[in-house]
Amino acid sequence: MKNKRELKIGDRMIGDGHPVFVIAEIGINHNGSIDIAKQIIEGAKEAGCDAVKFQKRTPEICVPEDQWNIERHTPWGRMTYIDYRYKVEFGKDEYAEIDKYCKKLGIVWFASCWDVEAVEFIKDFDPVIYKTSSASLTDIDLLLKHSILNKPVIISTGMSTIEEIETAVETIGLNHLLIAHSTSSYPCKNEDLNLKMITTLREKYTDTPIGYSGHETGLSPSWAAVALGASFVERHITLDRAMWGTDQAASIEVDGFHRLVRNIRDIEIALGDGIKKVYDSELSARAKLRRVKSIKENI
Repeated sequence: MKNKRELKIGDRMIGDGHPVFVIAEIGINHNGSIDIAKQIIEGAKEAGCDAVKFQKRTPEICVPEDQWNIERHTPWGRMTYIDYRYKVEFGKDEYAEIDKYCKKLGIVWFASCWDVEAVEFIKDFDPVIYKTSSASLTDIDLLLKHSILNKPVIISTGMSTIEEIETAVETIGLNHLLIAHSTSSYPCKNEDLNLKMITTLREKYTDTPIGYSGHETGLSPSWAAVALGASFVERHITLDRAMWGTDQAASIEVDGFHRLVRNIRDIEIALGDGIKKVYDSELSARAKLRRVKSIKENI
């Protein structure tokens, strides 16, 4: 019987019975530098990640107008918030370079689009998958824009009620949908992670791949998410957690991503298929240590 909880992403399948799809969320941890972005992409590829993800915003749309001229300190000096947002946004030339570099390395790249114009921008690069952020879960126009792309879309569910999740799912449709459990605090405390929501979402949406987008500082909750049935795992990646930026503290450095991916693969093997059997490795112990034979063996 065909497994229905699966979707094709490029040349990969995501869902039950398939390897966990590991996404390294670069976001804006590149701080506007294409060289840093490339270093992170290379690190993610070497760590065994399946994809890297960026964030794309149209600053005038995503930044409330009353915040445009608020000044703040940045690595480039003191500037208005709207100028800062432009400073960390990549344009066509940078994304063309990212597209070329990821194809060279053989790693998927895509982006969280925060507004309709951002979707139009990213669409020109024909990514194999899209994502909407937790902040955008209630943006009906944005969800409808994604629903007509005919491409797989991940929705992230942080800072949301179950009713808001239901409305988002109804809006975008189930045909190409993946749902990520998430808690939108950076970094997130263990007591706020609520990993059992992965089970809740799996039971509620039985034909939909359910994953995990984590913002905690450690690795063990992401491994637990895999044990609970997450089909994909997304974590923020950085070259150095001490770098400037709001997401750095909730990110994993490249060495940590090596551990994250390696142990995810070990967990996949260890989970098995749920069918009880006697393994060849047990036979000598069974012959040596089992004093009373089973009923079938006595017959």
